[in-house]
Amino acid sequence: MAKSSAPTKRPAPKAAARGGRPAGLFTWVAVGLVIVVVAALVIIKVASGSSSPTATNFQAADPSVVSELTSIPTSTFNAVGVNSSVVAVTPPSLVKGQPSLTTTVNGKTLPEIFYEGGEYCPFCAAQRWTTIIALSRFGTWSGLGNMSSYSGDVYPNTPTFTFVKAHFTSKYVAFKSVEAYADAIDPATGQYQLLQVPTKAEQKLVAKYDNATYIKGASNGSIPFFSFANKYFVAGASYTPAALAGLSRNQIASGLSSTSSPVTVAIIASANYQTAAICSLTNNRPSTVCQSAGVKAAKKVMGIK
Repeated sequence: MAKSSAPTKRPAPKAAARGGRPAGLFTWVAVGLVIVVVAALVIIKVASGSSSPTATNFQAADPSVVSELTSIPTSTFNAVGVNSSVVAVTPPSLVKGQPSLTTTVNGKTLPEIFYEGGEYCPFCAAQRWTTIIALSRFGTWSGLGNMSSYSGDVYPNTPTFTFVKAHFTSKYVAFKSVEAYADAIDPATGQYQLLQVPTKAEQKLVAKYDNATYIKGASNGSIPFFSFANKYFVAGASYTPAALAGLSRNQIASGLSSTSSPVTVAIIASANYQTAAICSLTNNRPSTVCQSAGVKAAKKVMGIK
């Protein structure tokens, strides 16, 4: 990550598999294909804040699909708990003794949840389902866009959303996101196209925590990366993107109120884990969410009182 406002060489992006195990920029290697990559480095100017999106093909998410993600019955969360027996689900990692990550919203200091990922990334694709659902229990979303992971990477065309224009409003927590890379290759460099640039503070945050020192199994610069106010961290997807293979965005969303699908159970179990992490930041508010049976089950596994 760049550390100044001067033109800086930016490293090639990495993706992280479930549980933080790394997969490289072109993860075709993982499935036995040989790729020749032009290893040109891109020189960019790092702005003082996140840059504007360079992508021009933004497609707003269908409001009915967003509604399905953000109106899942409490009974579904409670029925699932963390019992995903078919698809393994990994909870966020607790890291003690770190300075709290906060931000000021309308004059009020709130715990901050920070995300960095890339639109091309299938592991980011899987994780966004979880995060959108979990955060919707604490506030409201706007500006979500449709996205699928890059067609030439491992787990191609994983259906998902993008945070590139998203906004989350809550009286409990703040959410900030950086979609660092688009879902297309820059032919001049052979790397994924740059999309948004993190602030210098965000760069320092990622540089410090996005590694195995703080997150077991993580590699330096793995994505997706999440900091839950520097108390809990995620590097990689909480469940394998393979679970979403062959399904459309609408199919996944329409099944989220049912507990009969292993896909739904994996997403909901992961959302309960993230909800439990967020509740630890909000003093268990709202109580209707944080004292629900599904969240209590996640707290028990995570050691949260």
